[in-house]
Amino acid sequence: MATKKTTQPQTTAQQLGSIIKSARDIMRKDKGLNGDGDRLPMLTWMMFLKFLDDHEQVREAESQLAGEKFKPAIEAPYRWRDWGATKEGLTGDILIAFINQDEAMRPDGSRGPGLFKYMRELQGTKSHDRRDTIAAVFRGMVNRMINGYLLRDVLTKLDGIHFNASEELEVLGRTYETLLREMRDAAGDAGEFYTPRPVVRLMVELINPQLGEVVLDPACGTGGFLVESYTHLAKQATSVQKRKQLQQSSIQGCEAKPLPFLLVNMNLLLHGLESPDIDPGNALRFPLKEIGDRERVDVILSNPPFGGEEERGILGNFPDDKQTAETALLFLQLIMRKLRRQPAGRAAVVVPNGTLFADGICGRIKQELLTEFNLHTIVRLPNGVFAPYTNIPANLLFFDRSGPTKDVWFYEQPLPEGRKNYTKTQPLQYEEFGGLLAWWNKREVNAQAWKIPAAEILANGCNLDRKNPTAKEDITHLPPEQLVASILDKERQIIAIMEQVQALLKEPV
Repeated sequence: MATKKTTQPQTTAQQLGSIIKSARDIMRKDKGLNGDGDRLPMLTWMMFLKFLDDHEQVREAESQLAGEKFKPAIEAPYRWRDWGATKEGLTGDILIAFINQDEAMRPDGSRGPGLFKYMRELQGTKSHDRRDTIAAVFRGMVNRMINGYLLRDVLTKLDGIHFNASEELEVLGRTYETLLREMRDAAGDAGEFYTPRPVVRLMVELINPQLGEVVLDPACGTGGFLVESYTHLAKQATSVQKRKQLQQSSIQGCEAKPLPFLLVNMNLLLHGLESPDIDPGNALRFPLKEIGDRERVDVILSNPPFGGEEERGILGNFPDDKQTAETALLFLQLIMRKLRRQPAGRAAVVVPNGTLFADGICGRIKQELLTEFNLHTIVRLPNGVFAPYTNIPANLLFFDRSGPTKDVWFYEQPLPEGRKNYTKTQPLQYEEFGGLLAWWNKREVNAQAWKIPAAEILANGCNLDRKNPTAKEDITHLPPEQLVASILDKERQIIAIMEQVQALLKEPV
């Protein structure tokens, strides 16, 4: 990211918050927008183009100083400065037509492709070309504002944000994360539970990606794991060559939904990754058996969507005995397949409680995980970590390809003293993981940690839902989902015992 000083006034966090609030207030008057679920994506694509233009102006100035030729990703008259920054420029119906229509009057008075049409047809000339990123973003984007005069007012407000000073990018990055949280709250429950920042930071810290490794999130959403991994790796980029390596071959993601795809690209751009490598397709669309060594990576960090269902065509990409409609289990198989063999790749994955105790297809997947991978640690998270998105208890699986599992360590993350669960207003804090971080490299059994031989788990149907042997279960405070799961688990055990008794009774005396 360029750090060149600019003579433009810098935007403080307070000023930035005021600009975005004013823009959102204007957008509330537009009849084409329905709530923040519409307004925030609109803000994002406009900020995206403003960012690109500011950044390209800095790069153009640097190229001129170095005596080098500069080719912009976006040509006139489609640059922000041509149509967004000009207060006296296109407005009203003409502005809406310029953005939406395949052919329209352009800011320079000529006729040609409309803005979105132009953006969707951009083509890069090499890998990691931001033209391809821009085209992929706008293929899934729709302008929902219908009042061109209100849109001009919004553009004028956003033109007050400056994306060409590194200090401001830090402010913008933090503000953008706040916007993402607001949009998640506005979006409601779509079967995708966004990972709290402390959990993301913990998983990246424990996996500890190294520069030279490729980090992947096959269900990256708005990019929390990728941004945290990029920040982690950036501290290791201490030379020009290492910075080039960081920019070109370190971070990969996959996000099939158009809106999160736009958001993850914007998020990574704001945090310094100049040309994000995000696949806009479904990560599950390739047959598992066709994924070879060239497609494998060193590190995978992910919180796959759970509770969802995939179409029948996707299920055919998986082995006959491991085809399931449960999206989380399909992603778990993909992650296992995508880990590099040598040197051994490693992964940290968020899974719901059901994955730990379920049998059948899930049991077969866990058997493979235990016999062909080293499932060395399961961190059991306390109630409410994912509030308000879901109360389903979640766990963190840490595994690698170093060989079959010998022992599985369990670590039960405790709630703060006096608390029964986390809430939206009293969320988990990163500092609460201090005990886990201290234990990680100096493992011993204690009140929070215990281990079980893999052979015992395999002999008991691959049930990973193991309770802390030193803790007393307070069943009155279990969430309904966990209570039901606990009852079902006990019922299954009773049925298994009764079937054994029945078999014994049928034997001849």
